[in-house]
Amino acid sequence: MAARSTISILDRAATPVAHTFTPDGDDANGVHIFTEKTGVPAADRRMTVGLRFSNGKYRPSVRFTLPVVQTQTINGISTPVVVRSAIVEANFTFDATSTDQERKDAVSFLEKSLASTQTMMNDTLVNLSDIY
Repeated sequence: MAARSTISILDRAATPVAHTFTPDGDDANGVHIFTEKTGVPAADRRMTVGLRFSNGKYRPSVRFTLPVVQTQTINGISTPVVVRSAIVEANFTFDATSTDQERKDAVSFLEKSLASTQTMMNDTLVNLSDIY
């Protein structure tokens, strides 16, 4: 069992920036919450990590919620407002009899398919260009 700890993830900016998600409790379903604090709660980025077991299958998942916030001024009062959010999810299903290597390979396939050098995947997910 892994200890809950801070996780740092680089973005894909021209000069990559490390985003640090710190443990921030659990939700009502026991899903672990990690938050990148910005000083403006509405703008905080959130990562959740969960693990369920049912019907002989393990179901790990990870989800990122990445809000974009702007300042809204009404009657001279400025407040941050979420104008949109990107939500990214990865859900896995592994049989209880799966091997460590099978799970490593499955995770690696997803990880490597999302590399910026995977042009087809990158064009579809980042450039929103369909596959022909």
